Amino acid sequence: MALAAVCFSGVIANAQTPTAADTISVDWGKTISVSKSTPTLQVVVNPMLRQGSPIHDGSFQALKDLGADYVRYVPWEPYPKLAVAELDAPTKDKTSWDFSLIDPMTKDFLNATDGHSTIMNFSTIPAWLFKTEKPVVYPADPDQVFWTYTQGTELNDPSGKEVGDYFARLVSWYTKGGFTDENGKRHTSGYHYSFPYWEVLNEVDFEHSTTPESYTQRYDAIVSAIHAVSPDTKFVGLALAQPSNDPKWFEYFLDPRHHKPGIPLDYVSYHFYATPSLDQDINDWQYTFFDQADRFLATTRYIEAIRKRLTPETKTDTDELGIILPTDGLEIAASKALPNRIPSAYWAGAGALYAYLYIELAKMGIDVIGESQLVGYPSQFPSVSMMDWTNGKPNARYWVLKLIKDNLHPGDKLVETKLGQDSTDISAQGFVTPSGKKLLLINKLNRSLDVHLPAGTQSVTLATVDEASGDGPARTSSQNGDALKVSPFSVTLVSWP
Repeated sequence: MALAAVCFSGVIANAQTPTAADTISVDWGKTISVSKSTPTLQVVVNPMLRQGSPIHDGSFQALKDLGADYVRYVPWEPYPKLAVAELDAPTKDKTSWDFSLIDPMTKDFLNATDGHSTIMNFSTIPAWLFKTEKPVVYPADPDQVFWTYTQGTELNDPSGKEVGDYFARLVSWYTKGGFTDENGKRHTSGYHYSFPYWEVLNEVDFEHSTTPESYTQRYDAIVSAIHAVSPDTKFVGLALAQPSNDPKWFEYFLDPRHHKPGIPLDYVSYHFYATPSLDQDINDWQYTFFDQADRFLATTRYIEAIRKRLTPETKTDTDELGIILPTDGLEIAASKALPNRIPSAYWAGAGALYAYLYIELAKMGIDVIGESQLVGYPSQFPSVSMMDWTNGKPNARYWVLKLIKDNLHPGDKLVETKLGQDSTDISAQGFVTPSGKKLLLINKLNRSLDVHLPAGTQSVTLATVDEASGDGPARTSSQNGDALKVSPFSVTLVSWP
């Protein structure tokens, strides 16, 4: 999401006069809200998650170790053979159903998330279901990126039955042991997985020139077809890339009058990526990331107002939150990896942004707060990765998520937390949890800051993710006294005994 931002030169940023220590005060007895928020992540299909990849084992082990709920799984358009189960239109003689490349990664995902809820999103509609000037020719190599698969605007079957049937068969493959194809032939998988949640398509404001009206019609067709074969599945809709662009998406989709009778509106979803400009460096990013995050939070407030007015029972999933550096776009345009220019401090900064969004979205009562994404790598959104593609270890973005996920849960009480001097350099929020009092503290700047913890702080434990923690988990330490120096872009959880 490219948003304009005010630029500050690195010289000016580093030459700022240090401010007096920020003072944090917490009224542990004054609850402002009770958390409904679950922190989680998305897993996007790409070749580095295939079996045999040097980071395959580490990535899926990290996913298993995280133990998150509502994990989003997205096979998507750049790799048609890894995402689309029927790549060619059926004829009266044969069909092209083939899960041989899709199954291994999907089973690895489902095994790694066993015992936890997942949100499945096979986001790409087969190209042959659309009217196109000529057939879409996809690469024979499943690992070759192909950015123009999603061609066409109008479905060949405007009723949506064909697209609904495709997804119903796909879901049946994984949940019903198989399916019967268009020619009456049985395809047997033997799988009987449970799909508690299904998200209908992805970033539809980008793909196929979709309108709110056409998406709503496709949503109804797909939901009806999947519900017929998996009646316990709940559904997530929209998955907008740029939710601030047009409120009509929410006004139209969330109005039950625009849906067929009985169509559920269980969840609505949308995304946010901070995106600095190419001429900015990390000293600019410390402002750009959080300025753009505040704009997204303002967007979230107006979406929440629409949702509460039209369908207050619908829940919200912000299931892609992160940063896309402009160098990622250069690699996509070049269709190749370019020299890595991501500074090591970036990963802590990106983790700090997620922690900030977690606090602010939790205050609003957002149900699911999803970080994007498990694996990226050079040529495939490296700045969005939660894994180090050079060694298969989780980076600071992962460890921030794990720190939050392991310590803060739905049902925790958010208590009144105030910052001295109306500071915008740090963010803090107190929580009362079943395991005790906790304070999530974020340094939003790329320099150390002095803070004063709540008065009378003694014998507390600190768990900190920052540049120094590297590819390791939060480093722990003890603290006696109110004065604390927080490192650049650090995320610290303070726990009282």
